[in-house]
Amino acid sequence: MSGVAAFVQEVGAPKPLLAFNAAQAMNPASTMKLVTTYAALELLGPTFVWRTEAYASGSLSGDALEGDLVLRGTGDPKLTIENFWVLLRALRARGLREIRGDLVLDRAYFEPIGDEPARFDGEPFRPYNVSPDALLLNFKTVRFTFSPDPDRQGVRVVAEPRPVQLELAQSVRLAEGPCGDWRGRLKADFPPINGAARVSFSGPYPASCGEQSWNVALLPHDAYVYGVFRQLWEEMGGALKGGFREGTPGPGARLLYAIESPQLAEVVRDINKFSNNVMARQLFLTLSAEVLKLPGNAARSSGVIRSWLAQKPLVFPELAMENGSGLSRRERISAEHLGKLLLAAWHSPVMPEFIASMPLAANDGTMRRRLNLDSVAGHVHVKTGTLADARTAAGYVLDLTGRRLAIVFFINHANAAAGEVAQDAFLRWVFEGAGAPQ
Repeated sequence: MSGVAAFVQEVGAPKPLLAFNAAQAMNPASTMKLVTTYAALELLGPTFVWRTEAYASGSLSGDALEGDLVLRGTGDPKLTIENFWVLLRALRARGLREIRGDLVLDRAYFEPIGDEPARFDGEPFRPYNVSPDALLLNFKTVRFTFSPDPDRQGVRVVAEPRPVQLELAQSVRLAEGPCGDWRGRLKADFPPINGAARVSFSGPYPASCGEQSWNVALLPHDAYVYGVFRQLWEEMGGALKGGFREGTPGPGARLLYAIESPQLAEVVRDINKFSNNVMARQLFLTLSAEVLKLPGNAARSSGVIRSWLAQKPLVFPELAMENGSGLSRRERISAEHLGKLLLAAWHSPVMPEFIASMPLAANDGTMRRRLNLDSVAGHVHVKTGTLADARTAAGYVLDLTGRRLAIVFFINHANAAAGEVAQDAFLRWVFEGAGAPQ
């Protein structure tokens, strides 16, 4: 049983009801997001926002900019294609049409990451492996939508967004039969080509699948921003004469427009409800960028969190944070210390935002399909974590007697995938009055 750890303590109680292997450092998987998001809520505040700014570096002559347009990012985790369109539309509404210089990308808010996308699991095109970036746009993904076209006896494949460097070739044919593993039957090729992307799909696509989507992360961050900018700008009737490069606004640059992200409380909700690794990594780096006023990096952010914990005081010597998301083979915390973090959070001014960010059993997020029609449904706010060799859960249970309990349950084992039943049984046991007087 060395691969299992559990911790249960009532909020306000002097000692735990259960502590099994609780001092052992283990891989928490995505429950590490609770450390990152709680720290951020306290250090940055629930109303914190990120800004993405557009500067004119040069003079305006009529509707033409005689110089560069500079986009400055500050790590917005939720800069979607829709929000980016709003930024560009605002520039057009202010009379800008032609940019005669380059698109300059200011990404200095974070230090360069240098991640190898395939390092974690050999899947470089999966959106969850996208590395952080100060100008992260739309999670750096392209959504390919497959739609049966019975009139033409074919399949329509649409890319959205469609960066200007993207070449799409497809010979997907309409097929009969059950949908099943439609992706597995398609042949997909995503060869990278020096800042461009040539994508091809071929093979059968069952009409019974209806419309389906496939999200892929293809281009480097800078090339992706440039490609999507060009796509949207030209659709709006604009023109960009130059290319793209790294840079900063410079002393003579003039702010044209800025957009703000949703408030941190909403971003934290997305991170924890849906276990969004990319957003969690953006937030993790933002901690050091904002608190230390230095380019964000993982070592600095880890230090910021340790200092914050020490002030509580909470000393977690085994704590190891690589990226703050739990998508890591190296991150570690003990069940006891994650439980103590939850107990401390209960008394924090940001407690309502923190607890509300966790999935509610049988209702939403990653717990929407679990514990349905079970007595525990609706009584557990819990963050889960899943890796090939880890199944974890941490959060709060309101039990049958009205007690609020902080709970942590870790499984680190080659057969961890079989542990979901044990997790659900553990949550049910706590809900039904674990340790309550009989």
